[in-house]
Amino acid sequence: MGTRGTHRLPEYLSQRETKAMRESPASVCPVPTEQQPLNEYEQLKKSWLFRWATIEGLKYLRKLVWFWVWGWIVAGPIAARSFEPAKEPVLFALCGSAGAGVFVVLLVLRLYLGWSYVRDRLTREKISYEESGWYDGQIWQKPPEVLRRDRLVVSYQIQPILARLRRTFAILALLVSTGTLIWLVFVNH
Repeated sequence: MGTRGTHRLPEYLSQRETKAMRESPASVCPVPTEQQPLNEYEQLKKSWLFRWATIEGLKYLRKLVWFWVWGWIVAGPIAARSFEPAKEPVLFALCGSAGAGVFVVLLVLRLYLGWSYVRDRLTREKISYEESGWYDGQIWQKPPEVLRRDRLVVSYQIQPILARLRRTFAILALLVSTGTLIWLVFVNH
């Protein structure tokens, strides 16, 4: 992420393609380095939180469960005040689990929004950027080869991450639905 126009290109590109892209019009890109979409992607991929969406399946699941367990620190006492654990253990567990699940949903939503933002920046033909502050916004038209490269990164790197996050949302919705059904059974008895 050093000098302007220097990118770490995806591994699947050949050396010839890599050299051609480094010598392309992107190397004279007026967008500040930290605002270039490919660099934003690299920064997101390396960041502590957003990296969670890229790790392999079991580790990813472990992180989500870990976050859910920590959510119990807030949700558990609230659930205990609402449903005495000794008298209504199932309702207490469902309420606490749902409350802790809210934190997981917010985490997955944050991950999804961050990766979606970078996807959108990579797929756009024109990039808006600021040279020194909010008052001097500019727009840069990507050359065709840069646009092609960026869209390849989206197709092969970011779309699978977003698909995983959508699957995670679906699983969370299924868990909420199951918990709601169990809740209704216990409340009606």
